[in-house]
Amino acid sequence: MNNDTLKVPKRRQPVTLWVHPEGRVLGFLFLREQSPNHAGAEQPLEVLNQCMPFVVIQRCEPEELRFYNMRAIIRVEYAADADEQPTDAPALDCQLQMMDGSFIRGQIREHLPPDQARLLDYLNRSDECFIKLHLDEDAIYLINKAYIIHAHVAGEGGGV
Repeated sequence: MNNDTLKVPKRRQPVTLWVHPEGRVLGFLFLREQSPNHAGAEQPLEVLNQCMPFVVIQRCEPEELRFYNMRAIIRVEYAADADEQPTDAPALDCQLQMMDGSFIRGQIREHLPPDQARLLDYLNRSDECFIKLHLDEDAIYLINKAYIIHAHVAGEGGGV
């Protein structure tokens, strides 16, 4: 039996992970060439929000394959590509304070249902452990909600 027939075609996405307590990790996340959820390639957020306790990362240094516990991943950073830029989605500016003391300011750019379009609604989605923030046109952060101390709408004292 040829083992190649059982392989799922994947591509490598360069990422920077911040892992507790290890720190910064440079490597690659493996994404399916065809997402099981929609037309087109699988996105990093889909991989991180699966109901799997571990994710496969190809580390750069040392060069090795590792299986990281999803609960230990604080955030994942990567360069945005054209497939991830919903140009007509409204932008919700927000700021997050993380458990390590850092502040992250970015935008949520998603089509949200009108009755669930507040920052609080987005953060309280129970089916997702990670949220997606656009820092600018080129950088995306996937933030583990378990490491957020507080969040507020940017430019406000904390609107809900």
